[in-house]
Amino acid sequence: MPTVTYDSVAVPVDDEGFFTDPGRWTEPMAEQIARETGIETLTDRHWTVIHFMRTQYAAKGTGPTVRVLGKTSGVGVKELYQLFPKGPAKTAAKIAGIPKPRGCI
Repeated sequence: MPTVTYDSVAVPVDDEGFFTDPGRWTEPMAEQIARETGIETLTDRHWTVIHFMRTQYAAKGTGPTVRVLGKTSGVGVKELYQLFPKGPAKTAAKIAGIPKPRGCI
């Protein structure tokens, strides 16, 4: 299994770069992952989505779809695409240190 180093810590990831052990994630790692995905600065709105993703993963074992994210996170779908232009659910999951949500390609 491949590993990636964030914040001086090697973490196991899958072939697409998603964490396989979300417990290894830290907020400083999120900043680095965001920059790698083209997001220079994480705003409070980004953090709202990131923390929501982690909470949903902890409760359900998978991250929410874009539709669910837009309806239940407090951040609408249009804004999600502004915050995470390369795909909100997939990009937010990667930054949040959780596996890719089911249904994401």
